[in-house]
Amino acid sequence: NGAPDRYDWTLVGKKEIYIPYNSGKLTERGTQYADVLQAGHVNPEYTRFELHRVWEVQGNVKAGQRHIYAQRNFFVDEDSWMITLADHYDGRGTLWRVGEGHLSFNYDYQIPGYSLETLYDLLAGRYIALGMYTEEVSAPDLTYVPTYNQFTPAALRASGIR
Repeated sequence: NGAPDRYDWTLVGKKEIYIPYNSGKLTERGTQYADVLQAGHVNPEYTRFELHRVWEVQGNVKAGQRHIYAQRNFFVDEDSWMITLADHYDGRGTLWRVGEGHLSFNYDYQIPGYSLETLYDLLAGRYIALGMYTEEVSAPDLTYVPTYNQFTPAALRASGIR
């Protein structure tokens, strides 16, 4: 969502709020996109919210800079250190968009991840959902271990597409 250097960032502090958490139902194979994605919002039967400790970080656009969001507030889960909620304000100070990162834990690999990311546009009354893979042929492969040689400039050039 743009260059972070356009903002003055402030650590607001720690608090407890309800965040999207343990949303494993969103990653179950066979879960249909049409069942989860409803008009106006994600089907609450597939989500879960828990009271968690988060750290709030606030960004305000620096003087002389421009950005579509005049203020952004991120809520970072204290256990996973992932952003679970994000509030985006317009230039009038009106809450415009709200982002949700629905966390789930992959017990096989001992890592947290997003099972679904949403961005709600409160003024337009619409949303976008990203990251679901339950209807895809294959899920993300967490067993892949890259080699150092794959990150050389030559290897990255060769893997690029024009």
